[in-house]
Formats: sequence, structure tokens, C-alpha cells
Amino acid sequence: MNTTLHISLPETLKQYVKERVDEEHFSNPSDYIRVLIREDQKRRDEKKLEQMLLEGLTSGQGIISGTPDWNNFWEKLQARAESQRK
Repeated sequence: MNTTLHISLPETLKQYVKERVDEEHFSNPSDYIRVLIREDQKRRDEKKLEQMLLEGLTSGQGIISGTPDWNNFWEKLQARAESQRK
């Protein structure tokens, strides 16, 4: 379900949006804005993932693959991922 969000733009930005809609063959300005927001979400998610990976790399000693500790870690990770899908 779509909802409406009204925004105010200076004339120069409004014109820019119209130009981009025409250049990229968007159906309308709303389609263009949706693409921008999705790209922003993707960048934000990628940045969060990068930060989490860096934290993991600097958090201390790792776990050797194939060991009981690794298997325990992997099971917890899979259970967590499964619970977030629901």
C-alpha cells in the first residue's frame, strides 16, 4: 500500500528531478525518489555490515573452523538468522 508524502523543493531541484525523470525514463518523480531512497537504504545497510565486519575482525581471537566451538557458533548463527526471517 502506498501513502503520500509531500515535500517542498526549490525550483532548481524540482527542475532537476524532472530532467532526471526524463533522462532515465522513470514513470514519474515518485519513481525517481523511490529509487533514490532504496539506494540510500542499500548504502546504509552496506555501511552497517562493513562496521560489523570490522568490529568482528578486531574483537579478539577467532574460532577455528571444524572445532566444537565453531560448530556451536555456527548453529547459533543459523538459528538467529532463521528467527529474523520469521
